[in-house]
Amino acid sequence: MRSRRDGAKYGRLEGRALIRVLLVHDACLVRSVLAEWLREEPGLYVEDTPWRGAAARVRSGCPDVCAADLDCADGHGAPPLGDLCPPGTGGRPPALVVLASTNRPGLLKRAAEAGALGFVDKAGSPERLVRAIRCVAERERFVDASLGFGFLKAAQMPLTRRELSVLSLAAGGASIAEIAGSLHLSHGTVRNYMAAITRKTGARNRIDAIRISRGEGWV
Repeated sequence: MRSRRDGAKYGRLEGRALIRVLLVHDACLVRSVLAEWLREEPGLYVEDTPWRGAAARVRSGCPDVCAADLDCADGHGAPPLGDLCPPGTGGRPPALVVLASTNRPGLLKRAAEAGALGFVDKAGSPERLVRAIRCVAERERFVDASLGFGFLKAAQMPLTRRELSVLSLAAGGASIAEIAGSLHLSHGTVRNYMAAITRKTGARNRIDAIRISRGEGWV
């Protein structure tokens, strides 16, 4: 008798096309438990990885859907969403579902700008994630209503995507030189971004801008 995992070799399971899912989560225990739970769902073939292995797994596995937690242990808390659609994958990129919190509007904004179709509240039930995966696999949008306030706050954010990237790295303790190297910018450009961030947040200095932004959930 063929198992569900074996069914992935045939591309179908009990007459239904398989949805290949890559679960991206940096908390090993949570990732393992959630992946095993998802594997019990009919029609889903699930693999899992931490963020640092996401790009390679997308290239090798060509998933239909990436379900990714927006809290990232690497990269100073800023998830590398671009890794889920890296250059050279060929064909149609995977549809993106993110696990998010309403108190992190900065991450919601990043995910929306990265093209995420599904937004699942991490405080909700696991069944919501399954519904989101099935929706985005059909290229349909799925948004938990409980994240509405987070999206409202995201829309009111004064910072651009690039400014958020700079601020996230600065909040993680990166120096001007490290930020410049990570984002492929000149040192002067990074300083200009930091000046704009300080002005837009109404902060006194860089440290104050980080404090304010953390309080607002932007980083």
